[in-house]
This record gives sequence, C-alpha cells and structure tokens, in this order.
Amino acid sequence: MAVKAPHTDPPAEAVGPLLRGVAVLRELGAADGRLPLGELVRATGLARATLDRVAATLARMGYLRLESHTAVLAPRLMELGNAYLAAVRLPGLLGPLAEELADELDESVSLAVPDGDAVRFVHQSTRRRAMSLSFRIGDLLPAERTAPGALFAAAWGDEEWARWRARRAADPNDSGFPAVPPREDEDEGAGGGEDDGGVGKGEGAFKSRTAKARKAGLALDDQLIEPGLVALSLPVRDPRGLTVCALSVVSHTSRHSAASLRRSLLPGARKAVAAMEDRLAAPSPAPASPVAAPPAAGLAAWTTASKQELGADFVESLARGLTVLTAFGEGRADLTLSAVAEATGLARATARRALITFGHLGLVTAHDRSFSLTPGVLGLGHAPLSRTTLPEIAAPHLAALVRRVHDSASLAVLDGDAIRYTARVATSRIMSVHITIGTRLPAYAASMGRVLLADLPPDERAALLARSDIRPLTPRTVTGRERLAALLDEVAAAGHALIDEELEEGLRSLAVPVRDADGRAVAALNVAMHSSRRTPARCRAEVLPELRRTAAAIEEELRIAGRFSRITVA
Repeated sequence: MAVKAPHTDPPAEAVGPLLRGVAVLRELGAADGRLPLGELVRATGLARATLDRVAATLARMGYLRLESHTAVLAPRLMELGNAYLAAVRLPGLLGPLAEELADELDESVSLAVPDGDAVRFVHQSTRRRAMSLSFRIGDLLPAERTAPGALFAAAWGDEEWARWRARRAADPNDSGFPAVPPREDEDEGAGGGEDDGGVGKGEGAFKSRTAKARKAGLALDDQLIEPGLVALSLPVRDPRGLTVCALSVVSHTSRHSAASLRRSLLPGARKAVAAMEDRLAAPSPAPASPVAAPPAAGLAAWTTASKQELGADFVESLARGLTVLTAFGEGRADLTLSAVAEATGLARATARRALITFGHLGLVTAHDRSFSLTPGVLGLGHAPLSRTTLPEIAAPHLAALVRRVHDSASLAVLDGDAIRYTARVATSRIMSVHITIGTRLPAYAASMGRVLLADLPPDERAALLARSDIRPLTPRTVTGRERLAALLDEVAAAGHALIDEELEEGLRSLAVPVRDADGRAVAALNVAMHSSRRTPARCRAEVLPELRRTAAAIEEELRIAGRFSRITVA
C-alpha cells in the first residue's frame, strides 16, 4: 500500500485526472514498479476504463510501459524526482563528500531529508558487499525507526507530534512504508544497546531518543529497522543553523555494534559534516533560466498529436499537469506561478490548478508567492527505478528494434579483451544467431568489440591490443595489429562498426556505441544476421539508422536514470 496524503477532500480547483495519475504512480512505486492492471484497479479504487486511460497517457509520456496486462514504471519517470533532487541541491553538492567518506570508512553512507513525520533518502554511497546495507534513493522510512528521524524530530512542535501519533494510530504495522520490514512488538526493544537506553519503539522510546539526539547532536539506530542493521547519524545544517539533511553511516553488527560505530567512525563523520556545511555556506550559483520544458508551441503540438493518435485514451490534463513538476530544478528551487507557466508553456490558469492539486497531494509547498517541490515527489516511483540497470533500460528498446528490423539485437560491454553480452532479444527466424546473456567473444573480431575498443584512449587501446590473443577465427578475420588499429580509427570516425564473416562464417553484424552523460561508450548495441539477409551496403542503409535511433533512446533514458543514481552497466 502506498503512502497517501492526509485524508481530506481535494479543493474544488484540483485536477481530477492529476489526482488519479499520482495515485497510480504511487501504487506502482510501492509495488516495486510493476503491477497487473487488475491489481491497480483494486489498489486505487479507479474504474477499469479510467485506469486504462490514465495508464495509456502515462505510457505516451514514457513514464510507464504496458506489457500485456501489466503496468511497469519506465526510467523516464525519474525526471520528476530528478527535478526535486536538482532543486534541493543536496545530492549534487554534498554527494561527492559522502562518497569520499564511504571510501574512507569502508561503510555505506547516506543523506536523508525530513518528509513530514518520516525520512526520505536523497543520496546513497554504497559499499558493494554480499550483505548490502543501503536503501534506495527516494525510499521513505518512519521517523521513529531511523537515526535521522530522531534528529529531525528534535525540531518538532505539538502539531508535528500530533500528526505522528495520528499516523501511528492509522498504520500501526507500518504497512505504508514498503521499504521497511513490518513493525515488531513495541515491547521488544531496539537491540538493547546502552546508547539507545534499551527501550522499545513506542512514543516514550522515540521521545527519549529524540531528547538524546538534541543534546548530543547525533543519533544512533541500534537495529530499529531490522536485526543486524546499525547506523550513526549527524545533522547537516545550513548557514541559518537549520538542519537540512542528515548524514548517516550504516553498518552491520557483524562489523560494528552501535557503540563501536560511534567510537570508531564519529570523528570521520564529523569532519565530513563540517565540509558539507562549508559547501552549503558557499555562495549559490546564479539562478538558471526558468525554461525547463518544451515551449508552449512544442507542448501544444505534442499533446495535439497524442490526442489525435490515442483519442479518448489520452488525458491531456494529466500530461500537462505532470509537466508542471519539471519546471523546477537546479537554480529553480522556488518559482512563482508566472515562472512555472513560462517554464512549461502552460496558461497561468492551467499551471495554477496543477499547483493547487500538487499542494493537496503534498508534492508542492507554497510560501509567500512562490512554490517549491517537497521530497514527496520522490514517492512517484523514484525508489524502484533508482536501482535500474543499463540492460533493464535497454531491453524494451531492443525488443522494439527487433520488431522493426526482423533480426536479433544485443547489448554488450567490454570485459578485458572480450565483450560480454548483457542483454539480448532474438528474432523468431528459423535461421538466426544464437547467443545467451553472459557469452564472451573476442573484442577484436566482434562489431560491438570494435565499437568499444575504438572509444578507448589511444594508449589504452594500444596496450589492450598488444596483450590480446589475436588469431584468425575465419579466413576473413583481420589479425594484423597495425591493420586493426587503422580499422579502429575508421570505426571511431564513422561511429559504427560492420563485421563481415570475421567472427564466424556466414555472420554479419553492425554495431553502434551507447554513451553515458559524459560521452563515454559504456556499452555497444548491435544487430546480427546471416550474410544472405542483407549486403553490407543494405545493412548501412536499412539497419544503421534504426540502430542509431535505438541507441539514442537508450542514452536518453540512461541520462535521466543516471543523473543522481549510479547505474550498473552490466
């Protein structure tokens, strides 16, 4: 069950389709990004016809995919959460310091912000171990079960405590927090450590930990979330002295007790916090231009074309309303109504109704005459998507490519002097290329290998070729190192590689690079076929444009997904 806004009737000016669209995205996020449409109907209470229209509109926007009768969140949806993360500046500004601390301590480090009576993670620097101790960016946790929660609650007044009690009464088992295990009995305690007072998880225990956190300027999680997990948290304050986030060092009882975590890691954590506060005190960059989304003509043309294609299945008010969230970003944390309308190309009245709706849903807050996003925007499916891998991003695009060219398509990465297949969609032809995920092939003789080798710095490429076991695999295999070096220069200039029966007789393949936001070729994409299917000239004329179109679509989603999350490419 997704965490919902307080149960109040929406204002008269709220946009109904926007309320329903957010409800769908929240339920999908709580279900780890995938739900059959029938279950979405039950979870949201929407009529099936209404849900189908909402899902079709979100699919048109690229925010979800419809796989048979199942809705699946798509990486493009992360642009909404990215708008909040860019606006709040914390991941970009403080994330590198968190990474340095994680390297220094060899423990996972996170940054969390308050979100009502809960905490939400905005950055993770994870240690890669068999037992992972990190949450996902966007995960929501009840304040009383975390170390950052005690730090944030130190500033609560009567209203915040009353809201916390109401939430506890309405959801005693924490079913609204899918990122944490169900709550144990209140009397079981939190691990019994001396730093936590050996008390349980009820109101008295939480208030006790909050008082200790206020006095000590730090908080400990001694297995509050689940057995074995311990964390140390410190507040990070802005120049006004307000706590804007909490830095947490997370470990396991096999490595540290709560007490030893404090003794061993506190000095390094305090040094990192001091550096973070120095960065927060530094002058902010000049505000960026408010233009963040397509101009009015572009948005109008897109919605018109979508309406013509989908008819009644396209809900224009939902699409336009969600566009409002993308108006915010780096240098655009606080926007007036006029600035939102200008950034999105929407009429002021349309932007105003969307902002009123988001305010009711807890996604936007108003102060004076400006608006800003809340951490709740990360609740629109950001958490499950923050662990997306490049093969997962590529898979639906590979399937679409295969449907267009009627030949098998693959994704591969460089693995030493070989390529390793990480994603693949095969054609249904009687005679086709049969390769499985994980297959390794020599890079020098494969189209994807040549694309990836061509992107390496010259010295690194030369060294790799020098240590490679280069031998003929067919009579047509190029084995001369000077000739290979020249071919790689040609591939780099052309932006693609075509292999004609060098890897296997009768096999012809064409590949292009897949680049990350920095322009590095992190993977390669190819189409492979029997040489009788197309001549090399036809491959370039018919297949190359489709390969480049597919690579561009993958790169765009990789850029969005990887803006604040570390995307695994293999």
